[in-house]
Amino acid sequence: MQPEAPFRIDGIVPIIPTPFAPDEGIAWDQLPRLIDFAIAAGACAICLPAYASEFYKLSEEERDNLVSEAARHAAGRIPVIGQVNYPGAVSAARAAVRCRQNGAAAISAAAPRLFPLRESDLRRYFAKILNAIDIPLIIQDFNPGGPTLTPAFVAALHNEFPHFRYVKLEEAMMAAKVEAIRRLTHEEVGVIEGWGGMYTLELARTGICGVMPGLALTDLLDRAFRLARDGKREAAYEVFAGILPQIVFSLQNLELFHHAEKRLLEARGALQRTGVRDAGLELDAIDAEHIDFLNRAILELLNRLGMAANPAAAAAVTGRAPLGAG
Repeated sequence: MQPEAPFRIDGIVPIIPTPFAPDEGIAWDQLPRLIDFAIAAGACAICLPAYASEFYKLSEEERDNLVSEAARHAAGRIPVIGQVNYPGAVSAARAAVRCRQNGAAAISAAAPRLFPLRESDLRRYFAKILNAIDIPLIIQDFNPGGPTLTPAFVAALHNEFPHFRYVKLEEAMMAAKVEAIRRLTHEEVGVIEGWGGMYTLELARTGICGVMPGLALTDLLDRAFRLARDGKREAAYEVFAGILPQIVFSLQNLELFHHAEKRLLEARGALQRTGVRDAGLELDAIDAEHIDFLNRAILELLNRLGMAANPAAAAAVTGRAPLGAG
């Protein structure tokens, strides 16, 4: 048996959305389709249940089951990252242990931002999680309008806990911050760009190790990211310019994002039902029509680039990864 490869992020790590049935229960039959789509689209890992998975509407049992079912279906083909978002450190640490037991290769935990906390308080929070696990930790810091983790904090925590390996940041104008984290950690902590991949084009050249967006644009973002990182900015721009309107429109509101993401996955043949669990935003006719307009533009872009609308279906037919994946 081949030894398991070390966990490493180099590319796109999509958040897997939670598929729902008409009665708002989890549509477990749809989850394998989404994971197969991610693999065929060139993802280097997958993550769930995070914000784009509607984690905040899921029971603790549902969260655990999503990780275990994802790991079971992935079956070693792609690493699964278990997301543990809890305001309490004890709950987060216990959930991280369960994710590890359920097959997660790494843990992602969001900084608790319900109320303002000092970095010394956040250090205690993450230390509890890190002391509970022996697999890599990714810290997600999303705090629009407020302070985010400093490079000095990232370096100090990594120095104390070497298995704190990645930080996901979702803020504008962070090129200098990326470079500072890389420098202070001697390249040992990778920076992942979030917020739907909105800042991919400029940050690919700063040394980010990957992007953690929704699932539906994985293959296109992968192509843009790698082109930009390789110095082919004009070619990267041609791809990125085609997907940016969809990203910007959908991220006006996270509940709007769920609708846009699932409708695009349906249009690409990866999802049969687009239900969003309540409490959620009810789409009005204008927004629904505009989402579908933007999604049609994505399908046209894929066609122009010679990429499959559904890379998993294309891979099943050809027996190999479709053009544009990986």
